[in-house]
Amino acid sequence: PDLLGIQDLSKPDYGDPVQLHPGDIPVFWACGVTGVEAIINCRAPLVFTHSPGCMFITDLKNDNVRSLEGVPQVHCISQDPLHFSIVSAEAAQKIKTLETLIGIDPGERGIAHLQRQGELLGACLALSHAGSVLITTGFPTHFTHEPPEENDGPPGALAIAAMLQALEKQVAIVTDQRAMDLNKKIMEEAVQLGILKKPIPLLSYQRESADSALMFLCENGNPRRPRFDHLIAIERAGMAADGNYYNARKVNIKHLVDPIDELFLAAQTIPGVTTTGVGDGGNELGMGKVKDAVKKHIKNGDVIACDVEADFAVVAGVSNWGGYAIACALSVLRSCEIHDRYLRRAVGFPRAPNKRLWLPALPSVTKEEKLLKTLVQLGVRSGKTASLEMEVDGLPFYNTHSLMIEKLL
Repeated sequence: PDLLGIQDLSKPDYGDPVQLHPGDIPVFWACGVTGVEAIINCRAPLVFTHSPGCMFITDLKNDNVRSLEGVPQVHCISQDPLHFSIVSAEAAQKIKTLETLIGIDPGERGIAHLQRQGELLGACLALSHAGSVLITTGFPTHFTHEPPEENDGPPGALAIAAMLQALEKQVAIVTDQRAMDLNKKIMEEAVQLGILKKPIPLLSYQRESADSALMFLCENGNPRRPRFDHLIAIERAGMAADGNYYNARKVNIKHLVDPIDELFLAAQTIPGVTTTGVGDGGNELGMGKVKDAVKKHIKNGDVIACDVEADFAVVAGVSNWGGYAIACALSVLRSCEIHDRYLRRAVGFPRAPNKRLWLPALPSVTKEEKLLKTLVQLGVRSGKTASLEMEVDGLPFYNTHSLMIEKLL
């Protein structure tokens, strides 16, 4: 042993002693902590090293090893703290294709000016790392009807929630207090239709003090103990620069909207918590990230543009499509061996890709058709026309929304 620089194998300089058995031969293991001693002594200002247990040394060089799924890609998903994720080039390309599919503009609103490449991938990588997710939806655009909600938003939110459930993540939904009964009925129907495995907790948020949002998001309001890792807003009325909430026709609907935006603003101050906004017009929560483009290119944008931004802004021709795309992209990531290895920190064996667990959670034409019929029965109307027909945002379900679902799948 002293040839290795260790006088007594029962008292190693680092780590735990190894119990020797007859015939064992001590060898030198080129562990990363050996070099750390030199780094400590030279007082280097910045060092990159391994995490304990995450190391692998082989006689093969990286250049001679080809991944089963091609070259890994590295993507930044958080600035505070700085957090990167890894995904195969093949999986990343599939998700970019999904993003392109939902980027068409059948309503001719000019959303092409709002789109940024890679937002769907970034949002879904962040969601893949999250253990607990909070979703919000609800746009009371039809202020003269009861209920005032439109039917764009809830189907997309439930599609995301269903996939997160299948991936064994904690999920909750926060919505307006006045709409709790409506959302409870929608939730019950979603379980009956097989969209959700089980009901999701329904929450409401009211501002009672300056720290209400922190108290809601974190245990005892402590930013070091967040209850949620990621927040998603999909077709959720967003606060404009003047503090009001506007529908596309520039009508102020603030009296129907609870201040859930405050949760997204508070999330910006909590390290490690990321946010996503899904929208199709620029007045939705999270679209503050592209508000300059909204003001310039969207009708009434100078008034209706949401001022609250999310880390990721997923823009779609119809917001529900954004929800469907997120569900599909999460399925792609779950099947990616490179991403799975990174999630496991390369510890243990790959998870057997039992697709039976999550593929049934994907949206389908049949499930979405039944859900839309349920929304019609509950009086939830089409956004653009206020009609109680099988349409969303004035676009017919058959051969428009049904075709989009098929393309995404």
